[in-house]
Amino acid sequence: MTLTLETTDLKVRIRLADDWFTVCDLSALLPGRGVAALLPDGRQAAVFADRSGRLYAIDNRDPFTGAAVLSRGLTGTHRGRPFVASPLLKQRFDLESGRCLDDEAVRVTAYEVKAA
Repeated sequence: MTLTLETTDLKVRIRLADDWFTVCDLSALLPGRGVAALLPDGRQAAVFADRSGRLYAIDNRDPFTGAAVLSRGLTGTHRGRPFVASPLLKQRFDLESGRCLDDEAVRVTAYEVKAA
């Protein structure tokens, strides 16, 4: 689904277990820039939108350093797959699957995300 990010009144929601959790207004997302969202259990999600309006959400915690910084990473594509690179050690995480592109043994949680 392609969305216009300037659309008002739409909320970004991620699926947690069997329910949807509202994390921010859609208008808060800028293409290529992440937003950190505090989840009910105290964890954080990093939420992104690309230039086409597609939404992504992964854990915000960098598994290599333990710091909650992935929302501040640089976004890009590798072989057609969207990723965010950690601002600390530069490992890249696939925004669709959460898999680390630089170490296949590492991954972060990827969340189902929608605007409604």
